Amino acid sequence: MTSPPQLLTDPFLQLPTPNSIRVVWFTEFAGNKHLVSYGENLATIVLATTTKLSHTREDQQSRVGSQTQDGQVYQQPVHRHIWRHEAEITGLIPNTRIPYQITSVREDNQSVSSRVFSLAPTPTPNTPLKILLTSDHQIKPMVAANLQKVVETVGRVDAVWFAGDLANIPDRASEWFDDHRGGAFFPCLQGRAKYEIEHNGIKTSYTGGQIIQHAPMFTCIGNHEIMGRYARKGSLNEEFNDTIPRTVALKLYGEKSLKENSFNTDTYEEIFTLPQNPEGGKTYYATSFGDVRLVVLYATNMWRYTTNEGKFKGKYGESETELNNPQEWGYGQHIYEPIAKGSPQYNWLVQELNSPEFKQAKYKVVMLHHPPHTLGDNIIPAYTDPVQIIERDETGNIQAVRYEYPKQADYIIRDLLPLLEAAEVQLVFFGHSHLWNRFCSPSGMHFLETSNVGNSYGAAYGKTKRKNLPPWESQDYVASGDPNGLEPLTPTIAPVLDEDGKPMPYIASNDITVFSIFDTGTGTVSSYRFDMRQTDAEVIKFDEFKLKLCRNITRDSSAD
Repeated sequence: MTSPPQLLTDPFLQLPTPNSIRVVWFTEFAGNKHLVSYGENLATIVLATTTKLSHTREDQQSRVGSQTQDGQVYQQPVHRHIWRHEAEITGLIPNTRIPYQITSVREDNQSVSSRVFSLAPTPTPNTPLKILLTSDHQIKPMVAANLQKVVETVGRVDAVWFAGDLANIPDRASEWFDDHRGGAFFPCLQGRAKYEIEHNGIKTSYTGGQIIQHAPMFTCIGNHEIMGRYARKGSLNEEFNDTIPRTVALKLYGEKSLKENSFNTDTYEEIFTLPQNPEGGKTYYATSFGDVRLVVLYATNMWRYTTNEGKFKGKYGESETELNNPQEWGYGQHIYEPIAKGSPQYNWLVQELNSPEFKQAKYKVVMLHHPPHTLGDNIIPAYTDPVQIIERDETGNIQAVRYEYPKQADYIIRDLLPLLEAAEVQLVFFGHSHLWNRFCSPSGMHFLETSNVGNSYGAAYGKTKRKNLPPWESQDYVASGDPNGLEPLTPTIAPVLDEDGKPMPYIASNDITVFSIFDTGTGTVSSYRFDMRQTDAEVIKFDEFKLKLCRNITRDSSAD
């Protein structure tokens, strides 16, 4: 401990209430004391509670410290010791922002403090807010630039809504904190990143944006928040891909250690403090923020490769080499948390949509990870439980295991959306396919996917077909367009043009990054784009739409 202590992150804000908010940060030492100083002259002090993350590790594919290539330092997953500190700031005055600073004291009594930031409790209704809509960061190439442009374009936002896939491998600590390529999760959202992008021989470094030190973040679970069977594989990537349904794990391993033998969201849940409910804990929840009632769902499934050749656990079948080993099957794109009619999450949602907090909200927004409508690849196959078909020869030997996904049984389309339409939800916000596109239902409910931060999987539109279709013909797998029947909307201000000069109703690019801002003062959602190939280019607002007010909201002149 001869070198000065360092913070692993700046502080970030969680779980605001009308008169309080949580301040959270991380260190790589347990320390003697951790505290927040706040208010006038930072004169008020509150001590933090410290816990240790249980699953954070590094492995062969980590890019941290001196490891610049696979396996240089780590030959297998190794635990990384990280401590989380959380303090609750109480007695806050609505709509009043105050300064705060964190300090951590190491075991040798040396201390380290952050810069001074600002915090505020939950804003009251009729407070105009700017809320950043984002998703699918996954240490992708354009994240740092994207968030830097958010701050440069709109200034300080009041909240962040994050529609899942925060990191790539959730138990790999460096993806959250200090991946040395410069694009880890917290550095990008705190303006501490250093991600270089090169175009035409010119390197530009982006720092991200100082955002979550000042604005609370509300997140939902995507498929990249979920790890597979714990400590069973030789690398974290393999462990991540090794999820199986809980029902299968129960048959294979019994009730004991069921979570460790199926899948878990432990690291995600240990990192974030979110609203909770008795049914879903913090995995699905609802919260009020200013004029908005935000409903966050746990709607994601296991992403599988299209092929099942070699040892791949496929979307549509099991590996031929593992047909007699059910414990090594992937069981298709199985759903993690049921959302079908009659499930605990569905029943909770029915209650929420009938609650006074929801009904009286000016704006009603639902956030989930899996897309209800998209041009992206990841909406295929349908969001339903895989139907397993086992083919055997005359003697009973397994010849193939394949999976079907009946389109008419899509739980989001069949069960979820009718609820949301009836409840007059104005906006459904999601991610998963790494592109920007939006839709609107006949009743006026908007659907927005704004997850374009690099590694785009393309858009299935016009002559472009999806790549992840099964090797058999079926009307259940739509090759192009939105499989659930809506036409994508062309941006209203400055759409990107295709090679023939025609406006495109989407952005699927590894050069153009996109972010969206919900302005509750005007009820508008604006989307902006920045071309990474032109470092001196302007950020362009290319789309804007307005949320209609629900019938149970009294209109006033400021809302029209």
